[in-house]
Amino acid sequence: MQRISNLFNRQLAAATAAVIMMTLTAIGCGKPPVTLNRYLLEYPSPVSGSRPILPDSIRVELFAAVQSLTTTAMIYRPKPYEASSYAYNRWQVSPSHLVTDYLLRDLRNSGLFQGVFGYQQSGGVSRFKLEGAVQEFAEVDAPDGWKAVLAISINLLDTNQEEITRRVIMQRNYCSEESMPDQTPRGLAEGMSRAMERISAQVIADVYQAASRAGR
Repeated sequence: MQRISNLFNRQLAAATAAVIMMTLTAIGCGKPPVTLNRYLLEYPSPVSGSRPILPDSIRVELFAAVQSLTTTAMIYRPKPYEASSYAYNRWQVSPSHLVTDYLLRDLRNSGLFQGVFGYQQSGGVSRFKLEGAVQEFAEVDAPDGWKAVLAISINLLDTNQEEITRRVIMQRNYCSEESMPDQTPRGLAEGMSRAMERISAQVIADVYQAASRAGR
């Protein structure tokens, strides 16, 4: 009888545990799904003015990024040496894709080159090649306010140069710090959009000037 009683107790305990697990699962399934807010940059392409079109094409390669930015997380730095990210808020794509895609769009809209090709396109012969890397893409909480900080480095190559050591015709770093209207993911997106707009205009002007000199 004692053996039968012990067996019954174990079966009862197992059944009770199963009911509890099913109840907890049902409660969990009843919660509404977590909504992720995704952000893009938004700004008009810089106006290039009335400069002559160069008779050459340029290809924009996909930018690289430092390891801490190979993510879609919206990163902010509350204090020196500290980094965190906004919960339930993300960039639509990684910073390297954002910077590359908007710079590619702006170069095409500038009308300064005979052709502008992107990293997604396998065809098209381009004399110039633009490469780069994203060094900073984050909110920085400074004593004087919240800022969206964007920093990139670029290389412009002239593929007509036979000697590899002479192909790099321009190397440059860019950094822009733009104030944020408020300390929110949307505020970060707004500030980063202005930072990208400013850097894009500088890059296009410098690339055009370097390519013009090389074409002479």
